[in-house]
Amino acid sequence: MDPFVLMMLAATGGWLLNAQQQRRRVALLAQHLAPYQIERLMQDLTQGYLRAMGEATAERRRQVLDTLAGAEEQLGSQFERFVADFSRLPQQQTRVSRLAIGVPFATQLLPAASFDMRALLSVHARGIARATRNEDTLDARERAFVMTAELLLMQHSCHWFCKSRTVASARVLARHRTPHAQLVQSVSPATRAAYLALTQGR
Repeated sequence: MDPFVLMMLAATGGWLLNAQQQRRRVALLAQHLAPYQIERLMQDLTQGYLRAMGEATAERRRQVLDTLAGAEEQLGSQFERFVADFSRLPQQQTRVSRLAIGVPFATQLLPAASFDMRALLSVHARGIARATRNEDTLDARERAFVMTAELLLMQHSCHWFCKSRTVASARVLARHRTPHAQLVQSVSPATRAAYLALTQGR
């Protein structure tokens, strides 16, 4: 058989396998998110933070942020329950490849170049809780900025789990006009250190 035809068949087969694996991951994550309102709460909060950061006075900014306190508590509580549910999955279903693009069976063939999504979700849960409690004693604007970054980085991780690091970064950039590297620099130091240790093996 023509080598070019063989290459085309192999490439097509790889693409189909990769697409199948990604569909399974999307379905798995959707199944575990379904009982919660995490996505809606995230949208409400990020829009609220943007509105608060656009206010001209500290008093008005505080008033807007005060209206978000209930949603913050709900999100933190629901996200912790989601993480607890997800943590019950077997490790073979939760490994994520560090490779930039999706490659079929990458986590099985290159286990050292992967990390556990269960651990990464726990990092995000701690980061969200820390920002909600304002453990770093930030002012209102800074706390809203950090909380927004924590939420968007968590969203990036979910896209990474379902697709790939490159796709996740492209989606966050397209939807929020924020590069992945900027999100990493904008979260709390504790989140950043734990995140990089997992995703980059630092």
